[in-house]
Amino acid sequence: MLRFSNFLFPESRDPDRDADVIADCIAEAKLCDELGVEVLWLAEHHFDGNCAYVDPVTFAAAVLTATKRIKVGFAVAQVSLHHPMRLAEEMSLLDNIGRGRVIVGLGRGTAYNVYEYQGYGIPHEEAGERYEEAEGIMLQAWTSPNGFTHEGKHWTLKVPRLRPTPFTKPHPYLIRAASSEEGALHLARRGLPFLMNVQTNETTAKRIALYKQTMTEAGFDAAHLARCLDETWVWRNIVVAETDEEARRIGIPAFEAMQEHRKTLREKIYAEQGIIMKRETAPPARVGIDSGLVVGSPETVAAKMAEIEATGVGGVICSFRLGPMPADAAASSIRLFMEKVAPRFAPKLRAAAD
Repeated sequence: MLRFSNFLFPESRDPDRDADVIADCIAEAKLCDELGVEVLWLAEHHFDGNCAYVDPVTFAAAVLTATKRIKVGFAVAQVSLHHPMRLAEEMSLLDNIGRGRVIVGLGRGTAYNVYEYQGYGIPHEEAGERYEEAEGIMLQAWTSPNGFTHEGKHWTLKVPRLRPTPFTKPHPYLIRAASSEEGALHLARRGLPFLMNVQTNETTAKRIALYKQTMTEAGFDAAHLARCLDETWVWRNIVVAETDEEARRIGIPAFEAMQEHRKTLREKIYAEQGIIMKRETAPPARVGIDSGLVVGSPETVAAKMAEIEATGVGGVICSFRLGPMPADAAASSIRLFMEKVAPRFAPKLRAAAD
């Protein structure tokens, strides 16, 4: 059974409209809660308007209080930009506010936007090692009722005890991002599920096959492997309309504009400073349909979801509001997806629809 979630990743090009876009996000969260979306994933990006609410930790608190059942996940919290004890406290608080509805998705931080590290005064070369050290600190904080000490490269800590203690025992549900094959196999050897970025179905199928092989070779049994696959997610941009033609009319220009906007500031920084972490090009729209954009009528999108299900991945992180797309167009797409696509893959939803 393929699982479905929404990646709430809203663009705001005009600083004067930030408040309106953030209000749209709360409305989208409530709609997803009403329609039975399993998880609402939040992003973290700074200084460029590519993610209007910027801080997913603060925004998650608003979403949790505005909704009743939907889980709120991070895809991901950029751990390298945070003090690990402050992040551990904040996640524990969210876990209590949502009474277990939080999914702590962790990653090192962006691999593209050097200005995010510059804005926080953190050398981007340290991102990976900061992430590794911080993750260990957070796990220790959540599971040490008598406090702990830590002496590492970036932090020296003497912590009496974390408060509030996590609602979920022994700690909030944790998942890691892996944007590369190497990262996915590292998590396979640890017996852990993971979050994947936008990619082709061929890449997803290959990665899942290697993940299964590696986990089996590491000694994990079939039941553990099945649980991990069920909890592994891949990201796709989704636009659903009544017809294929209408979906393409709405979706392809929005997708192209989104891709271009996301690289604009990093290219400006490169022109001014000569610094770039990783170059990213925006694919032509029709190539993007294969690599990251699923667009069409409910029947067309359902067929594409079946192809994703065949890769063996457990769930799809669907991003519905793309670039400058109006909020009402995204809401219509979400509603069509949940009413006419999702029930074909979930017995409970199918029964409710019948």
